[in-house]
Parts: sequence; structure tokens; C-alpha cells
Amino acid sequence: MEAAGEEEISVEEEAVDKNVFRDYSKIAFYRRQKQLSKNSTYRALLDSVTTVKDSTRFQIINEATKVPLLAEINGIERNIFRLKINEETPLKPRYEVPDVLISKPKTVRLISCSGDKGSLILEDGKGDLKCHITENPFKIDLVSEKEVVMSINSQGKLFFEHLQIPPKQRTTKENEESASINTSQENQEDLGLWEEKFGSFVDVKANGPTSIGLDFSLHGFEHLYGIPQHAESHQLKNTGDGDAYRLYNLDVYGYKIHDKMGIYGSVPYLLAHKLGRTIGIFWLNASETLVEINTQPSVEYTWTQVGPAAAKQKVISQTDVCWISESGIIDVFLLTGPTPSDVFKQYSYLTGTQAMPPLFSLGYHQCRWNYEDEQDVKAVDAGFDEHDIPYDVIWLDIEHTEGKRYFTWDKKRFANPKRMQELLRSKKRKLVVISDPHIKIDPDYSVYAKAKEQGFFVRNREGSDFEGVCWPGLSSYLDFTNSKVREWYSGLFAFPVYQGSTDILFIWNDMNEPSVFRGPELTLQKNAIHHGNWEHRELHNIYGFYQQMATAEGLIQRSKGKERPFVLSRSFFAGSQKYGAVWTGDNTAEWSYLKISIPMLLTLSITGISFCGADVGGFIGNPDAELLVRWYQAGAYQPFFRGHANMNTKRREPWLFGEEYTKLIREAIRERYTLLPYLYSLFYHAHVASEPVMRPLWIEFPDELETFGVEDEYMLGSALLVHPVTEPKTTMVDVFLPRSNEIPVFQRGGSVVPIKTTIGKSTGWMTNSSFGLRVAVSTEGSAVGELYLDDGHSFQYLHQNQFLHRKFSFCSSVLINSCADERGRYLSKCVVEQILFLGLKKKPSSVTTHSSDGKDQPVAFMYCDKTSTLNLEKLSLNIGCDWEVHIK
Repeated sequence: MEAAGEEEISVEEEAVDKNVFRDYSKIAFYRRQKQLSKNSTYRALLDSVTTVKDSTRFQIINEATKVPLLAEINGIERNIFRLKINEETPLKPRYEVPDVLISKPKTVRLISCSGDKGSLILEDGKGDLKCHITENPFKIDLVSEKEVVMSINSQGKLFFEHLQIPPKQRTTKENEESASINTSQENQEDLGLWEEKFGSFVDVKANGPTSIGLDFSLHGFEHLYGIPQHAESHQLKNTGDGDAYRLYNLDVYGYKIHDKMGIYGSVPYLLAHKLGRTIGIFWLNASETLVEINTQPSVEYTWTQVGPAAAKQKVISQTDVCWISESGIIDVFLLTGPTPSDVFKQYSYLTGTQAMPPLFSLGYHQCRWNYEDEQDVKAVDAGFDEHDIPYDVIWLDIEHTEGKRYFTWDKKRFANPKRMQELLRSKKRKLVVISDPHIKIDPDYSVYAKAKEQGFFVRNREGSDFEGVCWPGLSSYLDFTNSKVREWYSGLFAFPVYQGSTDILFIWNDMNEPSVFRGPELTLQKNAIHHGNWEHRELHNIYGFYQQMATAEGLIQRSKGKERPFVLSRSFFAGSQKYGAVWTGDNTAEWSYLKISIPMLLTLSITGISFCGADVGGFIGNPDAELLVRWYQAGAYQPFFRGHANMNTKRREPWLFGEEYTKLIREAIRERYTLLPYLYSLFYHAHVASEPVMRPLWIEFPDELETFGVEDEYMLGSALLVHPVTEPKTTMVDVFLPRSNEIPVFQRGGSVVPIKTTIGKSTGWMTNSSFGLRVAVSTEGSAVGELYLDDGHSFQYLHQNQFLHRKFSFCSSVLINSCADERGRYLSKCVVEQILFLGLKKKPSSVTTHSSDGKDQPVAFMYCDKTSTLNLEKLSLNIGCDWEVHIK
């Protein structure tokens, strides 16, 4: 079947053609809502209010159809509100997204207060947050300290298509009622109520039209961010008629930039920010979703009156957001902030924080479709050593398997995979291999045979296993929504089961949107059937989330719960941060793709997924040396750092472009390894405190309006400002004037950045190497920073407090190293051997160290008047002990 695989490569190469994908005019539920929502008015029946276990419930009725809905409002701890709207008596249960929330949110009782006639006020126990519910027309205002922050359904776009009896099963009376609810008979086909056509595909809808929609007006807000994944600006743009941000996970090879079409992943969560306030909206729905945005900026009107005075009236800005989903229920969380940090914590309270990655995964990854055989892997690995370039992981794409059968090895190319892994282990390096969700239809392939026998595949609407074409040729697709399938799949990673695997092998989940080469929009038919008899349309966007979940669990299980997993997934959903890393997919080797990668990664970062990156060099095409260097320089300061290339490209290992460029790439990668202590500490904060690793400027400077739209530079943590060069032949950028071989990186005054002073062949060689500190003194003469340290691979930091967390503070000319968390029990022999002070205006007369045992030691130093730097070297201060450095 190799020929079939090669044929399908050309199919994917053509997928960039947007004719393969639907535009908004071809999405029936979107057309319906645009056309029919204008005639839809809802009224809340406030005399129906009941309170059950901290939940306030009441009916909403459509004035035209008289079909009742049930609304439910919950207060959730940490200043979160949850609104659910469902049919009061559906014909059968509607899909509610499971497994994304890390636990059932803890509710707080909302106190009911009498409002004006025709209204109800619910407030939290503290009294500073209120929900003001208006009866007719139905509307909810979220009020904070007497300010209306957000209004729900103020535009009257609440839309809810209730489940109906299929036309062939109806009585004459039921047919008449249905026609009055929907539209005239002649328009039913155009609106795709029970059947929808796209190209040669026909989507037969067993449940009929089931779409939902709701609008939110954000008062005073002009700057919105989030709802990845799109190759678009960080700040969300206004959408015009027939234009919206699409959330629908698709395999879009060489996706178009500055486009709102959905690509590999979806996080239905956005943030809005203004001076003094940040809020968030998390729309928990896994079906295809479209988001419309309309911002009306603030305007100040002036008009003349009789007399000397002129009257002015200021209209504050407002942004209206409308969420439109194909199916499910309305289940939305309102995150009230008020700060960016508060919103991050509120969201992670619901969906979880970024998994703590193993240290090796923060090093450099070398990937290609495909490294040909064991000898090729050995040669590439040796090339890094010969050119003194550190790296941690080499990757194998689909060609390493036996005919694209995952969990196998090509017997000719990779005849002895354990020997290959032992070579890598001797260098303290790792291997990542690919495992996609499609399984080759082959009765002699044990993975297929066992899954087939147990009914573990997604089914077609007729009830038999779905069969579609992907890399192996004809394939079936594992139903990861079934917990039994996930449990079985996790077991495939056990060492006795996955022959040839070792504990240095980790996993890459690709093609898990899922990609189906001859399917509608290159994915599964929406009427395919999953466990529980749910149609694929209900849960499409969560499919890849479940594969990554099962893979991560499998890697944990194989180590008997001791070792952290590393799993990279192309597809993702809200909460994917709990399971590993994601990337921006099949980008192109062009400057514009390097540039767009920054806002794409910023958007992922603020929506919970800190461990993200873009393929360095561009997956498609051949970068010239300058572009490749610039991409390495950018990638070195981004969370996930991997070079990757298509099989049709020229080889591009870092040493193949001449010594001048090898040197620049080497310097970029080595600077990444220098910064690993700082980067690892940032990931710890992402893990425990929900702080993004890579941050747009508005997060660090929320009160500086000019930062709100910046997307060509960003903060790495709170200390480093990074401005990658994304234009050719650039020797100067706005932030400062570097030499042509530099990447502009600035350390923020008032920060301390821990570094490694010696670079090894990989992170494994650097465990006991010395630390340095870069102390950037603020204008007030102070600086603070932190270091987090553990064994870098196990869960002992979590279960046995095997970690070290230190705080560095510089004030009154004294640098202090103290304990930041007394629970930590990790012992380190590492020392701080160098401290560089930046911005120290006066040459000191002496420098001494003071240790916890009371001993003072004089320190030799070098001071440069020109750069205002003080350099202390040949120190031997244990990183885990309290000590002070006094400058006089």
C-alpha cells in the first residue's frame, strides 16, 4: 500500500486550495441564524424562578414558537458565573461537553434581591458582583461595583433550535407545527435543516437542525484576544457580513495567513481588556462554532447650544460578540477578572494548568519528514556534536513504521530500534515518534484486529466501522471519546506491548483533527457515530484532545506513574494544556509565516496553552539561510523549539548553510540552553499559578494603552522583552539598533534571570553545571527573581516535595538568596559561580559574600563604567543555601 500513501501525499499538498473548505455562505446553520434570528424574541418567566443547590433556574420562552427553554445561573468560586440554557424537555439528551473541566466547579450561593418590576437581581455574598436579569425581552447584565461590564442577549441574538421528530415519523399536525417553527417548505433545503450538501458530500442529519447562538456586549472594551487557532493577528478583528472566526479543527496544509478560517485546533475562549479591567468568556461547546465580533470605538460628540456653552456627550466603546454553534447546549462561563492574572487563574480553575514538562522537552528538537533509517539518525546526531550544537530530541515521522502501521518499525530502515535508542541514551538524548489516530485496515495488523474485535472504531451512520483514506491508505479511526478505547490505547505504550520502545521514547500525535483525505473538508463526516450514539458533529473539536489525553496517560502508566510524559499534538481544545504541547502546524518557509507565528503563539499562550511553538524554518518549502537563521533566533525564545521540514524539501540541518550561518544558529540554540533555568522556572509558574510563559505586552503592562495592539514583540516571563527580526535584510528594528547577526532581547530593569554558565551536549549533561545570575537593577536600585529546580523528569516534585524554589532579591546594595517555598526538599550540589549586575551606576569599593554560617568572604570583581556593569566570577555559592552578596 505504499503507492496509496504516496498518492495521498499529493492530495494533502493540494489541501491549501480553499475550495476544499467551506466558506461561511456554505455553512447552513450559520445561514439559518443570520436569516432567522432577526425574528426570534425571548422572554424570561421570572415567576418560574427556583433555587436548587446554589443554582438559580427559570424558564425562557420564545415569543413566536412558545417553546420553553430552561436557564440556569450558578455562581462559582473565584468570581466566575456560569450560564446554561437547554431545552426544558428535549426529545432526547443534548450533548454536553465532558472531561474538559478538571472537576465539578464549586458553586457559591447567589442571593436573590428584588429588582424593578420585571427584573431579578442575583448577587454573590460579597455584594460586588451582580447578575441583573430583565424579563422582557430577556437580557442579563453583569454588574461589577455599579458598572455594567457585560450584557447578554442585549442584541436579541439568542437562538436555540430544539430537537424535532424526523419528518418521516411525524403526524400531519406535527409537520404543520414544525413548518411554522422553522420556515417555509421551499427554504428548508437551502437552510440545510435535515440534509446539507457540500460538493459531492451529503450530510444527512438524524437529529435535524440543532444550532444555538447567543450574543454578549462588552462595555468599554475595544481590545479582544483569544479563540485560537487562526493564522491571524493577536488582537481579534471586526467581522463583517458573512465573515466570522471559525472554530472547526481541520488539516489545512500551508494555511493562508491573515485568514479567519479554522485550522488544527480550537479553544472557544476569549479575553477582553481595557484600562482597569480584564474579563473572559469561555463557551464550552465542541461542535463547529463561529464567532462574530463588532467593535464600536468610543466617540465624543459636540454640538452647539444657544449661549456660550457647548455641550459634549461621550459614547463609550462597546464590543459585541456573538457565538454560533452547530449543536449542543449553551454552557458559558463568565470570568470577571478583574486583572489578567485573575482571568488566567479563573480559566485554569476550570480547565487545568499547563502540565509541568520534562526538562529535556524545553531543549532543541530536530525533526524531519523523514529521517531515512538508523544510519541517518546516527549521522544527524553526530553532526550536532561535530558542530558543537546542543540538542535534546530527534524525531521520526510516519516513514519509520511498517507501512504506516503505528506502534511498529520498518524492518529494513529501523531493524534495531533499541540499539538506536541506546546510542541516543548514551548522549543523554531522547527520541520522539509519531502515532496518528487512523489505523490501517489490515486483519494481520494486531492493533487494527484488536480494535476491530472490540468495536473501538468510529462508525458510519449505517452502523459499520467508518473507513477513510489517510497515510496508510484505507483506514479506520479510533473512537477516543470512549474511555474504554482510551484505556486500551494507553496500554499500547507499555514496553512489552510496544516492541522496540524504551523509556527515552516519547510521542507525537499528528493528523488528529481528524484528517480524512477524501472526506468533507478533509475530515470525518459529521454524521459519523461515536460511543454513546453521539454524532461526530457534536464533538468534532474535542477528538484530538482525547487522543493526546490517552497518549499522555499511556506514557505515565508505562513508568508506573513515576515519569512525566511528553506528547505533542497538532489538534487541541480547551484543557489540552494538561496533556502536553501543541504547535502551529504546516507552515511555509516564508518571512510572513515567521511573522504571523508570533501572534499565533501569543494567542495560544493566553488561552492556557503555554507549551506551544512553530516549526522553525517553515515546514513547506526551502528557506534561504537568512530566513532560517532568523527563525532559529525567534524560536530560541519561544516555549516549544523544534526544527521541522517536509519530505519534499532540501535537507536543512543547522550546519548545511556554511560556517557563517552555522555559527549564528549555534549561538541562538546555545543561548536557549543558557536560559533553561529561567525558562523552566517560568513553566513551573505556568503549572502552579497559570501565568503564561510567552506573554503579550498588555499582560505585563495592562495600564499602558499603547501595548494593547503590539504583536511583533513579547515578554518571555516578566523579565525578558523579545523582538524577533521578521523581515529580510534587516539591520535595525524599532526597539534598538543591533548588529545584523543579533536578535533584540532586553532584560527588564528590576529583574534577576538565572542562567547556566556551561552548555552541554543536551540538558542531561547540564544537571550539575553551575548557575549564573543576571541582575538588571531598576532605577530605584532593586531587582527580584526566582529559580525553580527539581530532577527534571519525575513526579517527585509533586508527591514527595522534591523541588527547590529560591528567591533572589537585590535591595540597598545587597543581593539575597532565600527560600521561596519551605516545603521543598530537593538537594542540589550546583553553585552560583557568576553574577552580572546590569545598570549599577557606581563602581563599588568592595564586594563580600555572607553565608548562613556567618562567614564573610571578599570577592574579586570587574566594573565597567561605560556599560555600568559589575561582574563577579569564580564564586562558589550553593544554589540551595541562604547567602548574601554585599556591595559597598
